[in-house]
Amino acid sequence: MGQRLVALFMPSLHGGGAERVMLDIAAGLVERDIAVDLVLVKASGHYREIVPQQARLIDLNSHRTAASLPKLIGYVRRERPKALMSTLVHANVIALTAMLMLRRRPRMVVRIANTYGEELSAGSFKHRLALRLLKVMLPSADGIVCVSEGVSEDLRAWVPAATHRVETVYNPVVSSGLSKQSEEPVDHPWFDDGGPPVILAAGRLTRVKDHATLLRAFARVTESRPARLIVLGEGPERESLLRLAESYEVSQQVDLPGFMTNPFAYMSRASAFVLSSRYEGFPNVLVQAMACGTPVISTDCRSGPAEILEHGHWGHLVPVGDWRSMADSILQTLDNPMSSEKLVSRASVYSAATSVDRYLAVLLDRAH
Repeated sequence: MGQRLVALFMPSLHGGGAERVMLDIAAGLVERDIAVDLVLVKASGHYREIVPQQARLIDLNSHRTAASLPKLIGYVRRERPKALMSTLVHANVIALTAMLMLRRRPRMVVRIANTYGEELSAGSFKHRLALRLLKVMLPSADGIVCVSEGVSEDLRAWVPAATHRVETVYNPVVSSGLSKQSEEPVDHPWFDDGGPPVILAAGRLTRVKDHATLLRAFARVTESRPARLIVLGEGPERESLLRLAESYEVSQQVDLPGFMTNPFAYMSRASAFVLSSRYEGFPNVLVQAMACGTPVISTDCRSGPAEILEHGHWGHLVPVGDWRSMADSILQTLDNPMSSEKLVSRASVYSAATSVDRYLAVLLDRAH
């Protein structure tokens, strides 16, 4: 392993898309003989079991992100990484604050995963305050990575002073191991009993993901044909979604099995994958489902889906919150699915190798 060059800072290893992306970046960097520290506010969460062995885990052991500031400063002074990249709003604010308090600082790169405007309108008071602080502090970053062109355009509009530092780098979505993972066995009876087709969704059970609209669309689908729905993920909306499924009289055809470290095995066996989000930055799961050869339906939310699907060429795009259009698109997809070969080919555009090379160039300030 080479000189310790890169530190990746985030709150924890709980099962979110940003955390998974940072682990995928870490894995790609260590494959390139780049020594990586994963610096965590609290080293807990589902993803701990898939931390790359060659990456060093630094547990700041703080009860909340803001409280980790002095420990993060101490880490940087002690280890002197060449570059530090943070992700998620509160972690970005703390990382930028730490850099302002250091005489000798590493190259600071901030990863922006969602559109600023949507997060500002949807978040709690604490979250909105952090976003406003981030807006003021972003121009002090050495590099700003946005996960889609839509996120980049949004950020340039909100923070014009940082425009010259903003660039788009897609997430390292399609890794070399994804195909193998998609072939692993799945411990779920619906894939083995010869029953109706399974529709799949995956993401935190929150209002932003809008699984309520998906449930309503699914109920309409079952009026036309037998089907089942699996939603992977955990979150605060679990109980309300279960009650909603019961009210639509589809509770026997809906399952919420929780978080899965390997969702790809589910994706490869599903008949269709649905993304119902109100907004996204870059929906990894949409590309991953395509990489597993599974036809997709997505809301045309900001931002990411229209870029990925090239405005509907590779899968159905439906208006946000429109359960009727979603149901119709699911039925059309079940009746006339796009070929797996075409979907896999499209997904290959978002290869992990290309993405990690771009991240490395930004982190080490190389021409790219």
